[in-house]
Amino acid sequence: MSKLNSELLTQSVDGILKYSAGETVTIGKKDVKGKKRNFDETIDLQITLKNYDPQRDKRFSGSFRLPVIPRPNFQVCILGSQSHCDKADQIGIDRMTIEDLKKFNKNKKIIKKFAKKYDAFLASGPILKQIPRILGPGLTKAGKFPTLLDEGDNVQEKVDAVKATIKFQMKKVMCMSLAVGNVNMSAAEITLNVQLAVNFLVSLLKKNWQNVKVLYIKSSMGPPFQIYY
Repeated sequence: MSKLNSELLTQSVDGILKYSAGETVTIGKKDVKGKKRNFDETIDLQITLKNYDPQRDKRFSGSFRLPVIPRPNFQVCILGSQSHCDKADQIGIDRMTIEDLKKFNKNKKIIKKFAKKYDAFLASGPILKQIPRILGPGLTKAGKFPTLLDEGDNVQEKVDAVKATIKFQMKKVMCMSLAVGNVNMSAAEITLNVQLAVNFLVSLLKKNWQNVKVLYIKSSMGPPFQIYY
């Protein structure tokens, strides 16, 4: 059961959208003038945990597909067979063949730059198996090892699924942050994404809500709004 206060969440989402539109919002007891930016601001969910020992307790990880893509500018590249590359060309998605990848010649700097250029990768089955041999550990180190793209998959649907999927991974610190929306989404869409993301996170935690200290939502350039105390 969610312990998020729906009224507080609604006010916070409203505050983020007003601030990003250049309107004045009240934070605490202060009126703060917003500013409209010339780019689409991402909205992040910021999490601080408690009663958790990253050294001793089992680290958790999990992936969840949100109903609305949080980052429309999320860049995906397909490492594909000829048929997958043809489909990628049709829908305007960057793609590379096995021959293109071989041209990197296992150069670590080039592979690192390639990994940095994209947010995620999809790979056809036969190519996926060869990636460690052709590219080495570069994509794995970047946390971007490709997702499998089967021959019968709808490429557009698979790309959308990757764009909409968020990943929670406990590391050595008690804080984490991940994108759950953007300021061009409606308030209802942002609220739904936040609620589902928080509920999924809580399901991963050993003591559920007892492991959550505070939660904030924040746009790229805006102030944080606390949604759980």
